Amino acid sequence: MTTAAPTLAVSVALAARPIGMFDSGIGGLTVARAVAQRLPHERIVYFGDTAHLPYGDKSTAAIQAYSIKICDLLLRQHCKLIVIACNSASAAAYELVREYVGSKAQVLSVIDPIVAHLGQAYAGRRVGLIGTKQTVNSNVYKKKVDDLDAGVDLQSLATPLLVPMIEEGFFRNSISDDIIGTYLGNPALADIDALVLACTHYPLIKEQIARFYAGRVDVLDASDVVAAAAESYLAAHGLLAPASATPPAHHFYVSDFTRSFEESTRIFFEQEVHLEHYPLWE
Repeated sequence: MTTAAPTLAVSVALAARPIGMFDSGIGGLTVARAVAQRLPHERIVYFGDTAHLPYGDKSTAAIQAYSIKICDLLLRQHCKLIVIACNSASAAAYELVREYVGSKAQVLSVIDPIVAHLGQAYAGRRVGLIGTKQTVNSNVYKKKVDDLDAGVDLQSLATPLLVPMIEEGFFRNSISDDIIGTYLGNPALADIDALVLACTHYPLIKEQIARFYAGRVDVLDASDVVAAAAESYLAAHGLLAPASATPPAHHFYVSDFTRSFEESTRIFFEQEVHLEHYPLWE
């Protein structure tokens, strides 16, 4: 009995630590939102590297340098789990970040959970994927899906107009319906059973995409799959935050602050937020 109490206290203290997340900007807030909805007792520390967005046109070395610097901040916040809520950073820096973080925290990308889900749920079937040019051209999803050897036929299409369209607020209207319809009507996405939304902005237009397919295609929101993976990891390691009567106080950092970023975060996270300016390099 004398040795059990300290062990229990350490376990409770670890479980109370926050979940860290980062992205090149505010798109990763869709992942944060999904985690907050699925795990309402977890506290989130989010970093948007708005000074360097988008990561899609940066070199691998630059993305890795930004990612390591951000992880330093998240580790100082004692995060128990770090979620790379960005497809570009997941592709370029996941292995390096995992090695850098070591045993201090678990690292989760937005790519691996959706790849595992495809292997389990869509073996032997044709699946479409839409994302930025960087994500599609990196071929990272196809390589990982092919490595599963589950017979998933993945067809990818770059949809570069969707991110600026969403960021400018041109969605849920006839203009965006036309752009979305043009992309989804591309022959590359013909006869698919599911469509992966491989960009953290795209959950904001999930309803429009689902409406286009009218139930014929499963629309897979990666943020929901990542949130489920985070829950599974925390539960398996006894790190789920204890229930509390008061909601957790999330913390949001950005490397470059403008009022428009703060306004956009409300759209992506669907809650009132306050951004704290934290330059990566001063």
